[in-house]
Amino acid sequence: MVFLEIEMNEDITVPFHMLDLERLPLPKVILLNLLHRIGLRKASQEHGYYIAITTLNTISELLRDEDSSVILFAVSLNCTAVKPCKGEILIGTVTKIMEDGIMLNSGPMENILLPETMMNDYELNMSEEPMFLKVNGLSYMKKDTKVRFKVLDIQWAERNKEFNIWATILGDYLGPI
Repeated sequence: MVFLEIEMNEDITVPFHMLDLERLPLPKVILLNLLHRIGLRKASQEHGYYIAITTLNTISELLRDEDSSVILFAVSLNCTAVKPCKGEILIGTVTKIMEDGIMLNSGPMENILLPETMMNDYELNMSEEPMFLKVNGLSYMKKDTKVRFKVLDIQWAERNKEFNIWATILGDYLGPI
């Protein structure tokens, strides 16, 4: 995964009734608002998955909107993000076994598909616990198994605001750990 340190500019609105400077200082109100907004956003096609706000650089002067009883201001901040790349090797955890493949999670990435066609010599075994079992019976992948995989392709899903990732375990040193 590629970790990026990015600078972002955000316009923040805070309802005036939330500003109780004796109880919660303004920088904390701003930070909580930013964390909430970035948490809802989760990821962007340009930056990848947002991990953490690292620095509040500048906060503009506060402007009070009398009509809506909110305070408006602009904030400049630095944020750490992670973006998947084709060809990189990652480790994920099996979350779901399906007839045509396996779903994996790796860090903030939740939509990683390892298709059956990209698992050489593994066959679906629907015993008590569904799993993909290697033909020689010495290796398996079931729910919660850690798997080293290579990123085959990445596609941005605008509707879900996340990346869809296709994986493979064809290659040296790839597969269940």
